[in-house]
Amino acid sequence: MALAQAIMTSLLDADLSGSELARDFEKSMGFFWQASHQQIYQELRKLAEKGWLNKREVNQSGRPNKIVYGLTMSGREALADWVFGPTKVQATKDELLLKLYNLTENNVEHMVGEISRRREEVMQRLYLYEAIRRRHYAAPEDLPVRHKGVFLALQSGIHQGEQFLTWCDEAMQLLGTVEKVDSTPAT
Repeated sequence: MALAQAIMTSLLDADLSGSELARDFEKSMGFFWQASHQQIYQELRKLAEKGWLNKREVNQSGRPNKIVYGLTMSGREALADWVFGPTKVQATKDELLLKLYNLTENNVEHMVGEISRRREEVMQRLYLYEAIRRRHYAAPEDLPVRHKGVFLALQSGIHQGEQFLTWCDEAMQLLGTVEKVDSTPAT
């Protein structure tokens, strides 16, 4: 998935300024697609140059004017073409998994701590996902079609998080049985 399509998807329902888009992005698509504010602003400029976004200046009293972006008809068509194209799966990049390839008796305790910290992070994210689900998607069968898609993406995040928690528990249990080797030389 490209950042361009994530931004255009964020603009389907309403025109937004760059800062509004970045804030909303962090609370929705940011759960599975990361982008810095700088990347978002650069992409907004590129999309506007392609004619896929329009931009208009909005006067604000007591503050600088803001630029608000919206999808053009050609932007909507490009987004629709992208939806009908093949879906690419991104390879997972997870430093924790790479570190596990370097597991030794001397670092096992540290790695258990790393897994425990990651488990806590995932738990916090799951609490947030669950709050979003309860607040906005209590009756998914009654949602408009596009919001059913958002619900399904949220459910995927919930299921992946639950699966990761199970893995963390299994990993900590397995690593808890590893005895640390004393590497100090015998005298």
